[in-house]
Amino acid sequence: MLNDVRLRLESFGYTALDADSWVLGFLVEKVTKHILTACNLSEIPEGLHAVAVDMAVGEFLLAKKGSGQLRDFDVEAAVKKISLGDSSVSFDTGEEAITLDDFIMHMTESGKSQLATFRRLPW
Repeated sequence: MLNDVRLRLESFGYTALDADSWVLGFLVEKVTKHILTACNLSEIPEGLHAVAVDMAVGEFLLAKKGSGQLRDFDVEAAVKKISLGDSSVSFDTGEEAITLDDFIMHMTESGKSQLATFRRLPW
């Protein structure tokens, strides 16, 4: 999943640095554990892989923004349309430009509704 997170970041115009490796690994593990715990699973199913990747990307961008290391990230250049499964979100880059906070919130929250589909009851 770590490689997919790096590729997803690159698709938005951010190339992960060597210094980002530990943080990316930590956030992938954090998101993985969150999904596994929330769904009572032992591994991430294929249907939640894209959700996990986007959540990890959102967490990474939030951490970078919070530490002041994301000054040159151009959200308008990165986002025109986001598709996940049969859901699609388009952001107008005209008069109502998307903010970095909107983009991060979308990445971290948009797939959480899909977790219920994979939820298993504990015995």
